[in-house]
Amino acid sequence: MTAFPRVEASSRPDGAESPLPQLGLRANLGQFMLLVAVNALVGGMVGQERTVVPLLAGEVFGLRTVSVALTFIVAFGLVKAVANFAAGALSDRYGRKPVLVAGWIIGVPVPLLLIWAPAWEWLIVANVLLGINQGLTWSTTVTMKIDLVGPARRGLAMGLNEASGYGAVALTAFATGLMADAWGLRPAPFLLGLAFAGLGLGLSSLLVHETRGHAWREAPKDGSSPAGSGALSIGRIFTLTSFREPALSAICQAGLANNLNDALAWGVLPVYYAAAGLSVAEIGILAALYPAVWGLGQLGTGALSDRVGRKRLVATGMLVQALAIALIALTHGFAAWAAAALLLGAGTAMVYPTLLAAVGDVAHPAWRASALGVYRLWRDAGFAVGAILAGLLADRFGVGTAIWTIAILTLLSGVIVGVRMYETHPPASRSAMPVSEPR
Repeated sequence: MTAFPRVEASSRPDGAESPLPQLGLRANLGQFMLLVAVNALVGGMVGQERTVVPLLAGEVFGLRTVSVALTFIVAFGLVKAVANFAAGALSDRYGRKPVLVAGWIIGVPVPLLLIWAPAWEWLIVANVLLGINQGLTWSTTVTMKIDLVGPARRGLAMGLNEASGYGAVALTAFATGLMADAWGLRPAPFLLGLAFAGLGLGLSSLLVHETRGHAWREAPKDGSSPAGSGALSIGRIFTLTSFREPALSAICQAGLANNLNDALAWGVLPVYYAAAGLSVAEIGILAALYPAVWGLGQLGTGALSDRVGRKRLVATGMLVQALAIALIALTHGFAAWAAAALLLGAGTAMVYPTLLAAVGDVAHPAWRASALGVYRLWRDAGFAVGAILAGLLADRFGVGTAIWTIAILTLLSGVIVGVRMYETHPPASRSAMPVSEPR
């Protein structure tokens, strides 16, 4: 992979010069808000599963062991992790929009498979396709928003992006819980997913514009960045992001630990709540509360990280998540678990957009999409690791042991961030930088 060329102006077919793309939220507000809407549809595709699919495992397909019931999350997490990595590399090489559109094409069959699946293996196939859909579409909307806003408002951009996605996860989880309670587990809840897929494909194909030129605009003319020049191979980017660069490697392990939590919340807790006697509607509320606070909270935490920096929000957020998971194990009943879900959402809101913004701080624009893909590979591998770990522990020692183990691992991750990560958004870059100027 080579560095982006220095771009002084773009040429039209008639030989005339067209103006350089401008960086900044205000200059790109229309496209930015369109991408916010598209990412909400991406989140809705996951939200259609959050309440209903864990219940389908036992009630429709007769699965009795937690580890087997969580195979759909393992499939989703592994495939999404690889798709994230591919999305970053493909976006840097071919452009952002083709990757986004391809992701939506792959997502269209997912709700149909969920509706018609005659056996559990069909749901595994649906989640393989969902993982590809999420990896290509969500990764690309992240990259495109970072391209558009430039360095000064990166945290705000990620807050808005993640708020739209996880707000949609929460609303869809809540809506599908009510629909399942009223009309059964299938097909009604998954009709929402079918609508989301059609809208996402249409908007991405017809209205979304390519943003790679904005990344060229931002690229430092001297090739400098906190983690080196733009002339890096994909192998070098993977090694640097995963292990060698202190901030990026700390970010990767924090992302993985964060999604250990999400695998627990998605696959284990609905079954845990059902065993305690909660109704499907109550489980749907609990399944929605956590991503609702997570989604809405990011509207503030992303922008806050632009002011106070990234490190303290990430470390504190991991500790808050660990406390929330411990409270789920220590308490009992809908009200107590609702309070823990609110706390878990708040901690996740502190972490999620901040980690993405921090990767954008460190990575050179020429390989930023690839670095984001590597980070998201590790982060979403947490789905698979969390599902396997929680499932095996729950089957062998009980669900309580699984919950406590995830809480301890989350606490240790926060400690690693405190020790290894440096501040990636220092005070000098928090000043009132003209967002139309390249870094």
